[in-house]
Amino acid sequence: MKNTIRVSNVIGSSICVAVEDGQKLFDVLCQAIRENDLLELSFEGIDLIIPAFLNVAIGQLYGTFSEETISNVLFYTYLEDDDQALLELVIANALRYYNR
Repeated sequence: MKNTIRVSNVIGSSICVAVEDGQKLFDVLCQAIRENDLLELSFEGIDLIIPAFLNVAIGQLYGTFSEETISNVLFYTYLEDDDQALLELVIANALRYYNR
């Protein structure tokens, strides 16, 4: 069963800038991945995303789970093209950092 996680609901905002908010999202994602849920991470309603937020929220996942596990269960929706490019950069950097 697919579980949809709306970023704005987790952080209570339409701007993804605080590292603390990134940690909240990371914690929610970790729990859901451990439960082997198929996850849709929805950025619907998000107006601004900065790299620091994504590094904590998404990048850290690659230090906890394998790239294969993440790519098999986590899907992103409602990302603008520039935010998608930013996410891909964060993931590439995380893979290098965690030597995966």
